[in-house]
Amino acid sequence: MGSEGVNKKPRILCLHGFRTSGEILKTQINKWPKSVLDNLDLVFVDAPFPCQGKSDVEGFFDPPYYEWFQFNKEFTEYTNFDECLQYIEDCMIKHGPIDGLLGFSQGAILSAALPGLQEKGVALTKVPKVKFFIIVGGAKFRSPSVVEKAYSPSIQCPSLHFLGETDFLKQYGIELLESCVDPVIIHHPKGHTIPRLDDKSQETVMAFIERIQKDI
Repeated sequence: MGSEGVNKKPRILCLHGFRTSGEILKTQINKWPKSVLDNLDLVFVDAPFPCQGKSDVEGFFDPPYYEWFQFNKEFTEYTNFDECLQYIEDCMIKHGPIDGLLGFSQGAILSAALPGLQEKGVALTKVPKVKFFIIVGGAKFRSPSVVEKAYSPSIQCPSLHFLGETDFLKQYGIELLESCVDPVIIHHPKGHTIPRLDDKSQETVMAFIERIQKDI
């Protein structure tokens, strides 16, 4: 055995925000210090469905844009949700073995729900267990059928959450924390975005990486 696995880079499937892309998320994450990124093996994929409306990042990032699934105004009904879960599993098989998930916005909502759905046997049944997740600008699903399977009992795997002071999803991100066992939280002054890391948050991220390296 030896100590070969001690510094293994966690391989992370990265799920981008609504109507953006894997390339856009990669650009956003690349604001993080090299010292952090060098310790992670990040895999960026595009969501399965082409953008079905205007993207909020138009003018900031070039198309094409994609979405993971569609939803009603109340965020209680989802279209193409099962197809989305199957697609993520296919990505995990193709790029695997995947240790954990990182998600932003719609990708974060998915990332936080997947370990519970996997535990219940309704998603990711053909891939190894998700060992951790990193959430930026996340929230919980609201459909009772998904809630029941995703967050009950509480999510057991380690999780790291970024909460933006002016993020419109902040309150929902706090609600998500209540469903996680021992979440690690980084507060930042920005809105619904992937923040740069200051010295303190960089230390927190590195400590989280060291912790998960022991589990993979």
